[in-house]
Amino acid sequence: MLQSEIAGEMMHLSDRDWLNVSLRTCLLMALLYCIYLAGRQGVAALRFRQSSPQAIQAAIRWDSSNPQNYDALAILTHHFSANADPEEIVRLSETATRLSPYNAQYWADLGAAQEWAGHTNDALLAFDRAQELFPNSPAINWQAANFDIRSRKIPDGLRALQKVLLGNGVDGVARRDVFALATRAARDNQAILELTLPPRAPITLDYVNFLSEAGDIDVAEQVWAHLLHMNLPFDFHQASPYFDALIQHRQLAELTNAWSTLAERFPGKISGHTSGANLITNGSFESEILNMGFDWRVIPVEGAIVSVDSLQSVEGARSLRIEFDGTRNLNYWQLFQFVPVKPSTRYRFSGYMRLEGITTDSGPRFELYDGYEMAEFFVSTKNMIRTSDWSVQQLEFETRPSTELLIVRMARPSSHKFDNQIAGTVWIDHVSLEPEN
Repeated sequence: MLQSEIAGEMMHLSDRDWLNVSLRTCLLMALLYCIYLAGRQGVAALRFRQSSPQAIQAAIRWDSSNPQNYDALAILTHHFSANADPEEIVRLSETATRLSPYNAQYWADLGAAQEWAGHTNDALLAFDRAQELFPNSPAINWQAANFDIRSRKIPDGLRALQKVLLGNGVDGVARRDVFALATRAARDNQAILELTLPPRAPITLDYVNFLSEAGDIDVAEQVWAHLLHMNLPFDFHQASPYFDALIQHRQLAELTNAWSTLAERFPGKISGHTSGANLITNGSFESEILNMGFDWRVIPVEGAIVSVDSLQSVEGARSLRIEFDGTRNLNYWQLFQFVPVKPSTRYRFSGYMRLEGITTDSGPRFELYDGYEMAEFFVSTKNMIRTSDWSVQQLEFETRPSTELLIVRMARPSSHKFDNQIAGTVWIDHVSLEPEN
């Protein structure tokens, strides 16, 4: 009876009702299939995150339509398999580009695979396609540049490196890596200036410093001149490694010219001389201490605090204060300045000093010595201790025939007494070094 009633009910279903039932059934089946696919993709993603060739192969079995799996397997096999088949790697990369033909990175990876397999022309086509799809990508241009340079297509490689530099260091490509590749590839620096360096002052300064650290001082001087010729604004502090390299390599004429150029370009920030004859830069500490070039250098050290004092001065509005905290037997030399001088020339040095509560038998004094060989030339003012008002410390001397650079510093040699931890405060002001007439 029940079956007949159900049959009777079904016989009374309209066509519209049958359509609704069919649609619901199809939707349910589609939903179940989507859940199935999502489950497979989830398992594949889990395998992918394990980042091993075996795991990526498993990911492909679970999700064979994901191009990321093929690209990753090609890269991992290339780098970590000792007996990798280059042609198999090419096939994996080709599959990735076929499944995702507009992904520039997959084409670049295919180019790398084709090159490794010895298919240079195919590699060129793949890299060209990658650059066409994503012309300003630093990562893709980095890969293309390496390929071009290995293929002796130097101009193309140098142009690609410019796009890497314009990427502002993203994608993990450091500027110094770009510079290193460019200098190895180019026969002369002019090609790098024309094809690789963009008209950006920070990038150009980084290149100057890269060359300086590598010891290519002559080339660094050319790039520095190129930077100045561009007449673009830049942070002069960024040039500090270049100035230090000029000092290290005894390029004092170039250093003097470069410093004068900076003083002209940044008149409000780089101090000139206190007077026309004074060779000390910022001798009265009225300007910011730059920690570079011919300005004062202050190296932080535990046990001494250096600061500018606007309440104490001999001339002008400021002086420099050093506070010793009494915790260390300091061998202090960390306030100094490089000063270019002439050989076999008489000079007069003076500097004002004020003391308050300087302890121990060894106190502050001014020291001047040859910037390259202390044993060649060394002079010092007298040792100052306890408390004293402003007093001038003076020296007269003649430089040696080989002396072209002096270091002028505030010093406190360590004490050899039992009570040797220095405390107290010293102020210095109006430091001057002038040639005698």
